[in-house]
Amino acid sequence: ITIVMLLVVSLISSMTHIFSLEYMKGDIRYNRYYAYLGLFTFSMNGIVLANNLMSLYIFWELVGVSSYLLIGHWFEKHSAADASKKAFLTNRVGDIGFFIGIMIMFTAIGSFNFQQLFTGVSNELISGSLLTFAGLGLFMGAVGKSSQFPLHIWLPDAMEGPTPVSALMHAATMVAAGVYLTVRLFPLFTFEALTIIAYVGGFTAIFAATIAITQNDIKKVLAYSTVSQLGYMILAVGVGNYVAAFFHLLTHAMFKACLFYGSGSVIHAMHHSLHELHDHDTDPQDMRNMGGFRSKMPITSLTMSIATLAIAGVPLFSGFLSKDAILAGTLSYVQHHRQHWVLAFFGFGAAAITAFYMFRLIFLTFYGEPKMPKVFEGIHESPKVMIYPLIILAALSFFIFYTLPY
Repeated sequence: ITIVMLLVVSLISSMTHIFSLEYMKGDIRYNRYYAYLGLFTFSMNGIVLANNLMSLYIFWELVGVSSYLLIGHWFEKHSAADASKKAFLTNRVGDIGFFIGIMIMFTAIGSFNFQQLFTGVSNELISGSLLTFAGLGLFMGAVGKSSQFPLHIWLPDAMEGPTPVSALMHAATMVAAGVYLTVRLFPLFTFEALTIIAYVGGFTAIFAATIAITQNDIKKVLAYSTVSQLGYMILAVGVGNYVAAFFHLLTHAMFKACLFYGSGSVIHAMHHSLHELHDHDTDPQDMRNMGGFRSKMPITSLTMSIATLAIAGVPLFSGFLSKDAILAGTLSYVQHHRQHWVLAFFGFGAAAITAFYMFRLIFLTFYGEPKMPKVFEGIHESPKVMIYPLIILAALSFFIFYTLPY
């Protein structure tokens, strides 16, 4: 688990550092931005490499701090300053539960080490409703970080940060920490705790997907999409199919980061075009101001379309493999526990809606007639430094990398 997660964190983080070279060029706090990015990557690697709950908790809080700094990078914008505070405080709510869970575990077993915790639970040093309660406490940490209902409110607002930050935090690494935690501590959850986890995840998946349909801001659509996909992963953990959850974490990191960089590329082009027209009123992120960009931005269009096919679960793409595994696990769980049939409805419903809102995003942005012809004239493909990460991640959205014989 650790090796795969390290691969995800270091790959997406490297891509973000490269992509930001051009995207953040000329930014007033360029140096500080890279310092925060380094701090974030360090904290995230700390979470992945921790072998006990105490270290994990320290790095967990460090990630919280660095996310606060990155989301509030342009703090002179009130919306960005508010969003960073909201993210920080919402995460604290989840972390209180996480801390209580850690303390219950330590009090009962006398160790923070994962291996000793698993041994302690198998020797029944802690069991019954207390273990369920402790498991739900630990899960609260994941609810905050992975923005599950009802603590999902911070993630869409966190889009106020720079786009490469959104790709790093809200696609691949920070929000995946919660899923990573539940997979890592899977043996500590009782059946009752897992049932609650499955319902929280399933509801989040379909609930966020329905919101994504109505959004017009290109990054907000991707934000709610992320909340929905994280719900999927948590649902998979809840039905006991933690391997599928982790697999989806890996595939999702690739295509969602690709989508975020693609949206960053589009926003970058919009900014330049509007800047040349001295237009400071038009929203560069509103999809209703776009349309027909495919002819001007062929590479961005192609890479985003590939990532969209992957997230929609079309065969021959990575998303098909991981979503199929999650839905198979959910279906099998429902067949054994008929009273929980609604979990299958959550899973398949969210899958159908995902394809709808993602293709809506692609069609509004890259197809049809240009909504604003003057702006359209100034649109051009992004620089090479921003294109390379897109191409690499689009390539990693194909099935072949995940099915090679090992």
